[in-house]
Amino acid sequence: MNDLFGGGMGGMLGGLQQQMQAFQAEAEREEVEGSVANGLVTVRMNGAQEVLGVRIDPKVMDDREMLEDLLRAAINDASRRSKAVVADKVAGMMSAMGLPPGLF
Repeated sequence: MNDLFGGGMGGMLGGLQQQMQAFQAEAEREEVEGSVANGLVTVRMNGAQEVLGVRIDPKVMDDREMLEDLLRAAINDASRRSKAVVADKVAGMMSAMGLPPGLF
């Protein structure tokens, strides 16, 4: 009988873990933009949910409350887009490995 980590099922799990780590690194490199109010505020985010950049149109700089609302909405938009990109990558990886959707 194969030892738990040396072969058989253990070896398969080790390979899966390596693939998941590679996937995570790839997903973290993905970038998306969330934008609101026709681009008055745009937020760039990666797959690790880190904000990489923010663009603010000077037109909204004088209205602090509106700017805060637009910034919050742009961050939420970028976050939704980032999560969708990661979910698509997970689905693609699982499909390529022959695993059923929703397993992870």
